[in-house]
Amino acid sequence: MRKFTVNNNDAGQRLDKFVMKATEGMPKSLLYKFIRTKRIKLNGGRAHENDILSLGDEIEMYIPDEFFGESDGAPDYSKVKVKPDIVYEDENILLCNKKPGILVHLGDEGDKNRAEGAERETLIFALTAYLVNKGEYDPDSENSFAPALCNRIDRNTGGIVILAKNAPTLRAVNEAIRENRVRKRYLCAVHGKLSGEKTLTAYHTKDHRTNTVRIFDREVNGSRKIITKYKSLAYNGKHDLTLLAIDLITGRTHQIRAHMAHIGHPLLGEGKYAKNAEDRRLGFSSQALYSSSVEFEFEGELSYLNGKTYSVGKDCVDFLRLFPNFSFERDF
Repeated sequence: MRKFTVNNNDAGQRLDKFVMKATEGMPKSLLYKFIRTKRIKLNGGRAHENDILSLGDEIEMYIPDEFFGESDGAPDYSKVKVKPDIVYEDENILLCNKKPGILVHLGDEGDKNRAEGAERETLIFALTAYLVNKGEYDPDSENSFAPALCNRIDRNTGGIVILAKNAPTLRAVNEAIRENRVRKRYLCAVHGKLSGEKTLTAYHTKDHRTNTVRIFDREVNGSRKIITKYKSLAYNGKHDLTLLAIDLITGRTHQIRAHMAHIGHPLLGEGKYAKNAEDRRLGFSSQALYSSSVEFEFEGELSYLNGKTYSVGKDCVDFLRLFPNFSFERDF
């Protein structure tokens, strides 16, 4: 039997969600069977999967030890291969500038990026180690919570990622993202000349086997609507490139890359939805795309972050060197 006492990071979530996080490899059908047969109890009595946990609640689990994922020891956070570039931090939230080429976390089982030892090269490992070494996170004192990233960025795209340091912040940020109250602005360089501002609408499908997407002008079976807004910031006539600011009204896989290629203006360095040999000669073998700023519109305890823009520095965005007349402070 294992007993857990609900702490601040556990409180406010459903019992079944807690159990899934506190155990490993348990099928949902078995979880609900254990609850139904009283092998999982709440405060000494019958538990229900939708019970909302409160601070100080006690959960007893009379289930096989195999589901508690005994390990050979806690990870060694003293040696980290990725050094986090912190944009902003307080007791609840951390904004980090992820450099291109770094994985935010390991992929799913079977993913080629799940090589042995690769976890140490991910951003989430580096940020967890950062908090452990600062004394802000103790894995041994938590039942079900670990610092978590609220948004993902492709390996070869750089930009701001949001880390929640506690469970209430994680729920608040995820809710704000779902309700489009987190504004992430991107910079990108595209082939061809674009001017002014425009809002593009199309339809998006994803092939999970190949991790690629297709864009259609009209709705097709299985498609989802996408909306991409761009603003032209500068033009490089020598290389026929336009610098754009992008606001995603919707956020789908590879939306910016695929949508811009669809309208005939693929990103500089794009290798999945277009190819241009000249890009490599310019020094770009991956997409010229950067999630460069974020703004929040929170309700409740995180509202102190509202009204501010958090941005990376100009020097972080390599492709800006192709637009010497662009002023990060004036034009973005």
